[in-house]
Order: sequence, then structure tokens, then C-alpha cells
Amino acid sequence: MAIATLGASCAKNGEEAIIGKQQVHVEQGRITPEVLWAFGRVGGLQVSPNGSKILYSVSYYSVKEDKGNSEIFVMNADGTNKQQITTTSVREAAAKWMNDGKRIAFLSSESGSMQLWTMNADGSDRKQLTSREGGLTDFRFSPDETQLLFVADVKYGERTVDKYPDLPKSKGIIVHDLMYKHWDEWVETVPHPFVALLNESGIEKEKDLLDGEPYESPMKPFGGIEQVAWSPDSKTIAYTCRKKTGKAYAISTNSDIYFYYIATGKTENKTTGMVGYDQNPQFSPDGRWITWESMEHDGCESDKNRLFLMEISTEKKIDMSVNFDQNAEGLAWAPDSKSIYFLSVWHGVTNIYCGNIATGGIAQITKGVHDYEAVVPTPNQLIALKHSMSKPNEVYAVNTQTGTDKELSFENKEILDQLQMGKVEERWVTTTDKKQMLVWVIYPPHFDATKKYPTLLYCQGGPQSAVSQFWSYRWNFQIMAANDYIIVAPNRHGLPGFGQEWLAQISGDYGGQNMQDYLSAIDEVAKDSFVNKDKLGCVGASYGGFSVYWLAGHHQKRFKAFIAHDGMFNLPQQYLETEEMWFVNWDLGGAYWEKNNKTAQKSYANSPHLFVDKWDTPILVIHGEKDYRILASQGMAAFNAAVMRGVPAEMLIFPDENHWVLKPQNGILWQRTFISWLDKWLK
Repeated sequence: MAIATLGASCAKNGEEAIIGKQQVHVEQGRITPEVLWAFGRVGGLQVSPNGSKILYSVSYYSVKEDKGNSEIFVMNADGTNKQQITTTSVREAAAKWMNDGKRIAFLSSESGSMQLWTMNADGSDRKQLTSREGGLTDFRFSPDETQLLFVADVKYGERTVDKYPDLPKSKGIIVHDLMYKHWDEWVETVPHPFVALLNESGIEKEKDLLDGEPYESPMKPFGGIEQVAWSPDSKTIAYTCRKKTGKAYAISTNSDIYFYYIATGKTENKTTGMVGYDQNPQFSPDGRWITWESMEHDGCESDKNRLFLMEISTEKKIDMSVNFDQNAEGLAWAPDSKSIYFLSVWHGVTNIYCGNIATGGIAQITKGVHDYEAVVPTPNQLIALKHSMSKPNEVYAVNTQTGTDKELSFENKEILDQLQMGKVEERWVTTTDKKQMLVWVIYPPHFDATKKYPTLLYCQGGPQSAVSQFWSYRWNFQIMAANDYIIVAPNRHGLPGFGQEWLAQISGDYGGQNMQDYLSAIDEVAKDSFVNKDKLGCVGASYGGFSVYWLAGHHQKRFKAFIAHDGMFNLPQQYLETEEMWFVNWDLGGAYWEKNNKTAQKSYANSPHLFVDKWDTPILVIHGEKDYRILASQGMAAFNAAVMRGVPAEMLIFPDENHWVLKPQNGILWQRTFISWLDKWLK
């Protein structure tokens, strides 16, 4: 056993505990849930204006305190002189360079709400810049730093107390239209972009760009500051907005890119007639162009993400990815405005690509078995975040000519050096429709081919989310492998990175080809001598949870244990329980009462609840009660059905978690329950 001496939570003068790097016990080189939660989570990547300094954040979590905290780091662009410049018990986030790299602006909750603060580049001379009621959620300075663009929540709709002031303690919510709940909240506020004059003493003359409008920008639930942008001359703001509410919002993905002109206060829609998702605008440094991510079809949230470009003076639009059968995400301009760097997944890995404005060509910059998560171009190199199934995010420098990279941050080196990760192997399996499917196979860290191992089929969620080289703090393949399981993770039909035909196949065919793909993957790997065919398990979340429920009624006794997290069990009920109706309209084909709709009827005929009579295998059900995408009633119904059928079952309910599990102690409980259930039935 080794101990990574990484410092521990501490307190100063009776203050709240400071959550930093934690002590962690590593036994036999194996990753455990406790080790997983000890990793520092690297993000918030920013590069100074001259490219010489890198700014980033690291989030730490304390299982004992059951919460996390983020701190800010600075280092040279070559990775030298790394410094942690904040060490407080309060959250610091969204750090950005200002004053030509002499100072750093950031959000801090030190005053009781998230406000804008500044400090020197070494962390000294902290000053609070705003004291705005309600605080801020993120911000951008205008290029000339005379104005502040920030995001803050505003009231949405009429509250019960507004209608009945004499009932101030009532928790009742009166609903008149759809989208009254979203992801994990009852919608009582929406984010708006604001602009204000900026000076040394704070901000003044703030203006809501959507004043009087009931819309959201950035868009919930995941949109952030990447959905707004400044023009280089500080005269125009581009923002993303879906100007719809209620039912119209619930059935549409039609968002647009709007220009707001500072001088006149006028707003113009620059993507009129483009009916899918248009979001994440970025002005070119020379001000000639604007680029953004665009989907073609209204109602399809997982359409091809196109790289769109518009010449601002002529408003001529160009689809740079028309001949590129992949997604384009995380757009970032080169400093010379001649090219755009972006991220794209292909064959289960995410790499950096570059689109050339003059030629319209797209070139792949990096290669390798990994996922890049963010990229920031500088005049001399790219600075990027990268992770894999075997390593969490770190900061890297990337050579634009060779695509080679060099790690800079080494935040988790002390832990990783003590761990032996399992081998990750790429296989290609022939599907029942005679296509080739990429399957990742992850082996235990001390794998012995002369032994036989219990093996897990992993079912991916989304349903259109790539099984790439993701690093997860819940569905972590290396933890499963460290418990002596082999994991089989297929890139079934319906996932990006294999062309649009492969991606689109799943919509309207939930019980079809992709389910056969799962069985093809596990059957092929089960031929190996080291796989115990009598000890196969099947696990997954969201659409993966649906997959588990469906396979429980169709697996023909292949599996000896199932685990379903946040899965859809009763599809007709799901149609009316979920909040983003465009999803079920597109992926299920429509409403279950549309008797002449063949696609919809095919979908509902494959609802897992219709096949419970065939359930015969132990099943663990996990669900969060704050999950408003797939309500906890779906999991409860599946658990109840198993018990009523006499099938061994267990249920883990989190009253305080949404579609994910975000709190440290809940995360530890999740992992312990997950492994305990598998060990009970597969070992």
C-alpha cells in the first residue's frame, strides 16, 4: 500500500475547511472510488494575450465534507513556474486575463454571492469589482476592456406569491404551459446577457440585452459563456437564443445567432431561415468573419454539428463542413484569422482539426487514442485539455505542424504514478447488417490470459453520445476493470464518429439494429478463452438504462446481472413525462396515440415494460429524484415490476441528484453499490 501525500483539507482560524489536494490510499496499484474522487479536475483553460502564460482551474473534492472547491493556477506556456494563486475556502471560477496579462478577473463567492473580482497575476491584491444583487454566472470583457458582458438570472413568469401575496409560505407552483421544469429545476428564472460600462470601481449603466423578453441566453441546461461573443472593435455582441417559450420551446431546437449593436441598442437575427441549433458564435480576430456551430433540422438535438462561417460585410454564409461527415465542436480562431481550429470525434477518439478559410479544406492536426476537450490557439502553438479512459484532464501544448503534444500541468501525476491502469484495446466486430463496429475492450490491470474473468457489456447513453476515450467520475471503466472485470464498450449504431448514416439509424428504431449490435459485441468477445461466458453482466445509464431494461426481456439468458441507471422503462409514459418534447418527437417518432404513425408505433411496441414477463435475471435500478429528463417514476416502476415478478432486485434512489451523481458521498455510495451488486451475482 502506498500513500500519495498530496496535502489535506485544513482550516484557518476557525474558518470553513479549505478543500485542496487530498491524501489517498492506493492499494496494489488499483483505482478505487476514493482514489477517483481525489483526482484534481482540470478545466477553465485560458491563455494570456501574448501567449506566454496559461491560466486554468482545478476542482478538488472532499468526501468527508461532501463538497468541492475550485482553485486557480498559473504557469508559463512551457509548463514551468506552475503556481496555485488562490487558496481559499470559497469558490473561485471563470478566471480570465485582463490588462494585457498583468491582472486576472474571476468570480468568487467570498462576499456571499458570485461577484466579479480581480487580482494580480500572482494572486496578490484581490479586489471585489461588483456587488450586484443576485450576482453573476459568467462574464467576458470587451476587447478594449471598457465594457463588461456578463450573464445573470432574471425572474421568469408569475410566482404563486405574486398572484396570492397572502400565501407567502405556499410551495405550490401553478403551471399554464410546457417547460415548467427543465433538467433538474422548476423554471422560475432564465439567464440573460447584460452589458455594462466598466471602470476601476466597478460597473455602471448595465443593460439587459433581452430586457422584457422571457427567453434564455445562454440556453439551458448546459449553455455557458461560449454562447456569447464580442466583436474585435467592442461595438457588437453576438449571442445565442431560442426565442420561444412554453410548448413552442418544448418542441423546437430552432435557436439563432443574434447581433446586438451597442451604439443603437438594436438586435438583428443573423440566421433567419436556419431552423436547427445555431449556437456558440466566435468573431474572427480581424472582425471580418463570424463562425458558429449549426445543425440543419428543427427538433433534432443530435444532428450533424456543422462548421458555419459568415462574412459579416456581405452576410454570405458558408458551410465549411459540407464534405466533412463529422461533427465540428469547440470552435477557436487562429490568431491570424485564416483558419479555425475545432474538435471532432472519429472512430471513438476526439482530435483537433483545422479548417482553412481560403481553400475551404479541413485537415486533422492530432492523432492518437485520446479525447481532446478544449483548444486555445496561440501564435506559436495550441494549448489544449486532453484525457483518455486511463487519465483525467491535463493541460497540453500541441505543435500545429506535427500534431505532437507535451503535457504541461501534471496535476494528477502523483496519483497516476501509483496506479496500474487496465489495457484499452480497439476491436472491430461485424454487425448483423454486415457493417464494421468499433468496440473498446478494457482489461483488468493485472490481466492473466490463463484465467477466466466476469465480463460487462456497457450500454451507452445519449442515445447519440460517442463511446470515445472519455474519462468519467461515475461510469469509469478503469474502476470496473480494477475489480477484475473485463468491459466491452461498443460504438453501436446511433453514435457519432462513423458518419451520418450510422448516427441517424437509431432514431425511430430503439429496439432494432443497435440492440443487435450490443449482442454482437458481447457474443464476439465472449469467444475469448479468458471470458467467463457464465458470468456476463450488462450495465448502462439513460438510453443505456433503457437498453438494459430492453435486453432484460430479450437477452436469451446471456446475462447473470443487470444494472440500469436513469433509464426509460415505459416509453408511452416517458413521452408525457419528459420536458424536451423535441427529443421524443424525433427519436421515438411522435406521440403514442398517433395510431397511423408507423415509426412511433414501432418505437412504443419496443417499450421495455411490455417484456417484463420475460425478466428472469437479477437487476439493480438506480435513479435520481431530481432527474426531470427521465423521471424517477420510470426506475421505481422497473424495480416494482421486478419484485412483483419474483426477480431479485435492488434499488438505489438519490433524492438530491439529477440525471447524474454529483456529490462526493453519493458518488462513493454509487460505486460501492454498483460493484457490490456485480460481485454478488458474477463472482
